[in-house]
Amino acid sequence: MQETTTVLSEIRRVPARTIGDAPVVDSPFAAALVELGKQRPEIVVLSADLSKYTDIVPFAEAFPERFFQVGMAEQNMMGIAGGLAKTDFLPIAVTYSVFAARRACDQVQMALATGHRTAIIMGFLPGITTPFRASHQGTDDLAIMRSIPGMTVIDPMDATELAAALRAATVTPGPVYMRGLRGQVAGILEPGYEFTVGAPVLLREGHDIAFIGTGLGTQWALEAADLLRSRGGSAALLHVPTIKPFDRAAVTSFVRNFERVITVENHSVIGGLGSAVAEAIAQTGIATRLHPLGVTDNWAGSGPLNHLRATLGLDAETIANFAVKKAGGK
Repeated sequence: MQETTTVLSEIRRVPARTIGDAPVVDSPFAAALVELGKQRPEIVVLSADLSKYTDIVPFAEAFPERFFQVGMAEQNMMGIAGGLAKTDFLPIAVTYSVFAARRACDQVQMALATGHRTAIIMGFLPGITTPFRASHQGTDDLAIMRSIPGMTVIDPMDATELAAALRAATVTPGPVYMRGLRGQVAGILEPGYEFTVGAPVLLREGHDIAFIGTGLGTQWALEAADLLRSRGGSAALLHVPTIKPFDRAAVTSFVRNFERVITVENHSVIGGLGSAVAEAIAQTGIATRLHPLGVTDNWAGSGPLNHLRATLGLDAETIANFAVKKAGGK
């Protein structure tokens, strides 16, 4: 496992708005992509017939000669991306997370990872953010991608981090898999936030309860932490946007301060953030108890996001109540 060496005193504290106070940013990926296109003429973008639904139409309109529509052929798209990467282009292959991780997994590995090609794979509709069921829910993409040798895996939490992480991904050697957030996205982190691949950030300090989150799971944990704070509690929250390389030293430095830690992720509890934290705890020998929250070992249902969150126990009230219960030793 790749690992960096941050310690708690070096974990960056980052201000984060409450969910209710966060502005809504329209199509942050589109804006960031167009801006990067102006700065980096080697960037080319590929779509598998999902341009409208992954916010890349503005790039296609601004740089039509650097946009490739390959049709409903995600496997072929990854092969094309591999070829472009071999000829000094920086390809950004954009599709839904479930299609990138499942349908095109072999091509991702053979065309990009085995040659350590510098390329970015953007996976939209991550986890339970689609109203459809297993055919479109990418609840296993982080587990699949982090198992690929040399793959960097990033799960941004909001509009600000999405744009910052995309910029960082363009200068990261080797293949990068990053989850995308489309349409109107909350801007919880302040403008000017700097993203460092591999580095967790501390969003809330506290002593009663500890959360570790990634992606939208961090938003859900933030809602729960702020709810607990409004009730007199004190909840800490560590945001881990990079699942690989995983900063084991930073995470365990945070974890060892608490008897119990709860991970929250928009993903299966198998193979993603919770598993990475469990591995770090076991390898370090810390006595902290871990309680992972996410999609259990089942296919999630269908419906709006808030409905699915409530069904899976990932709404703020349920997470907060779960944390209080576990803090009481139950």
